[in-house]
Amino acid sequence: MERKPVYYSEYLQLDKILNAQSPESAKEGIRADDEMLFIIIHQTYELWFKQILHELNIVRSVFLQQNISDNTPDIYNSVHRLKRVIKIMEVAVMQMGVLETMTPLDFLDFRDLLRPASGFQSIQFKMVEATLGLNYEQRHGKAYYLSQLTPADVDRVKHAEEQKSLLVLINQWLERMPFVKNEEYWNETEGASFWGKYRDAYINSLSEAEKQNLPVFDSIFINSSAYPAGRSFSAEASRSALFIMLYRDHPLLQLPYELLNTLLEVDEGLSMWRHRHIHLVQRTIGKRVGTGGSTGAEYLRGAADSHYIYKELSELTSFLLPRNMLPVLPSKLINDLSYSR
Repeated sequence: MERKPVYYSEYLQLDKILNAQSPESAKEGIRADDEMLFIIIHQTYELWFKQILHELNIVRSVFLQQNISDNTPDIYNSVHRLKRVIKIMEVAVMQMGVLETMTPLDFLDFRDLLRPASGFQSIQFKMVEATLGLNYEQRHGKAYYLSQLTPADVDRVKHAEEQKSLLVLINQWLERMPFVKNEEYWNETEGASFWGKYRDAYINSLSEAEKQNLPVFDSIFINSSAYPAGRSFSAEASRSALFIMLYRDHPLLQLPYELLNTLLEVDEGLSMWRHRHIHLVQRTIGKRVGTGGSTGAEYLRGAADSHYIYKELSELTSFLLPRNMLPVLPSKLINDLSYSR
């Protein structure tokens, strides 16, 4: 059977998209020329959020596997997808510039007609945060977090939060990394010796003002029983992550390093978007409350300060050493970290 030809506007369903703007001001017979821009900008954001969720769920499907073979393209594909998320976030931040062409007076022409609708009701953005690993306990303004949503949307968000987040899956993947704990490379004494030697070198690298880092180093890398409570990454995962950062030049660790670094860039992109949003809100409504009833810029600032999802990975850079101070790895491990193994 011959396949029906694809027509551009039908394929993109432009009849639905281009007729999906219904300004409230027009319904009230009020002239507010910039409401069209306001609607299209936010619809575009939601399309980007949908694409981000699509990419994140592909990455999640990779890390949901019990084991990820080094001989598959899975890690490369994951890094590629996350880098696309970063590019989307860059566009999302730049898109604020288009919205900023709407002056505060232009916004006031229709702002009161939007109540109680608010960007705070963006279900997809909450799902993006949950999929990446922001859990309910970490959220700023928890009491307000779901209060403005319909029951159906509350269920959607809670369902997203019940799934294994990318952070949880990355933690499990890091815990499985064998290079620091595998007895093929170290017996118990040698394993302890590696971290002991690393600790000695680390101490020698610290300035007097940095010596306060040492108790934290010990609690993460030396004494597991003293591991700080409430951390998202386990002690074992944190050790593997640091090892990847330290020995990233070895071929087999290059993509894992890219993955960790890309997760930090995703976090940075979200932070840039939040802070650009804060400046936009301050510039547009000053100290007024948001249309959804939040404290406006003040609420956004609190969320921006607390919603760093992969903060613990970035903090591991406090424990890095220059290459010339790194402990030398056993020859078998060097060989197994090479393509020629």
